[in-house]
Amino acid sequence: MVSNVMHRIHPYARPRFILSLAALPIFLAGCRQAEPARAAFGPVDVQVAEVTTRDFPVVKEWIGTLDGRVNAEIRGQVSGYLLRQVYREGSFVRKGELLFEIDPRPFQAALNEARARVAQAESGVQQALGNLAQNNARLGKTELDVKRYAPLAATKAISQEEMDNATQSQLEAKAAAESSQAAIETARAAVVAAKAAVYDAELKLGFTKIASPIDGIAGLARIQVGDLVSPSGIALTTVSTVDPIKAYFSVSEQEYLAQQRASDPSGWAKNLELVLADGTVYPHKGTFFMADRQVDVGTGTLRVAVLFPNPGNLLRPGQYGRVRASVGLRKDAVLVPQRAVTELQGSYQVAVVGGDNKVEIRPVHLGERSGALWVVEDGLRPGERVIVEGVQKVRNGAAVNPRPAAAQAGAK
Repeated sequence: MVSNVMHRIHPYARPRFILSLAALPIFLAGCRQAEPARAAFGPVDVQVAEVTTRDFPVVKEWIGTLDGRVNAEIRGQVSGYLLRQVYREGSFVRKGELLFEIDPRPFQAALNEARARVAQAESGVQQALGNLAQNNARLGKTELDVKRYAPLAATKAISQEEMDNATQSQLEAKAAAESSQAAIETARAAVVAAKAAVYDAELKLGFTKIASPIDGIAGLARIQVGDLVSPSGIALTTVSTVDPIKAYFSVSEQEYLAQQRASDPSGWAKNLELVLADGTVYPHKGTFFMADRQVDVGTGTLRVAVLFPNPGNLLRPGQYGRVRASVGLRKDAVLVPQRAVTELQGSYQVAVVGGDNKVEIRPVHLGERSGALWVVEDGLRPGERVIVEGVQKVRNGAAVNPRPAAAQAGAK
């Protein structure tokens, strides 16, 4: 058979084929020796930690968003061209401090015109008062004429025509006096309207100077010098009160109900901690400020606000952090190091080392987590040993050589 194969192989390839046949027995011998060499290895070295129990503070963390306690959007209240920007962006400003100024000249002209109308209306009042005085004097004279002519007409000393003329003049003078009185009221109303126009013009002129309504940090200007400002336009900037600063986060409906049913529902909200984005804990404690009036029907969560002192203005609106609170104390909780737990398709398991130093991969149900420890609800008993280092090297039923983990060995 080999000769037939050699006959079919090209003459130049025959030496390589002969060498391959010669090396085949050596390769098969090496394969037969590999299995005994592998079996010669002993138990795998692993580090283990003991499952412990102690009173465990239940700590909750929520993702929070920082926001100013008051965020005042600065908008123009009159239309005009921006003349200048007074404040420095990002700086701290006081209440009443000037931020922007709109060109005041059109508004000053309108104020001057309104004041002129007040003067004109007041002169109209004086003129109406003079007319009233003249008409009252005329009315008095006609009344005297009527009184004097009445006995003369009765004795036929004067004609009836003269008496009728005197009576007619009295009626005309009385009507003129009443008309003058009405003109005075009209003139006074014009004065009031003119003064209202002056007040409106003064108000609009005052609106050309845009000041901060609160103490806080002023943001970037969203409009430049020379741009047209209008009440319906964009906000010029925003000033935020950041001391104290708010932290908003959402708690689940279950967490809310659990806290309300606790012996001290507000106990968790007195010493809240804020973990910043770099992992450091903010030195000032927070206090509960408010809870929203309703649970969000879409997410099933309730929005909560906490106030944190911010004396150095380190915290700014828009930052993210983790709000941490101790919500209770769990008695005799079964604890296991986090690094002993592995996750597989949404379930958790640990590698338990029995008394015979053999491994049992056991599923567990976990509870709260704090630091490097995890509460085990079900699946472990106190005193059992779990693998914290070398879990990847073992399988169920494998023999291991357990060694105490460094931290636990030092503690002992």
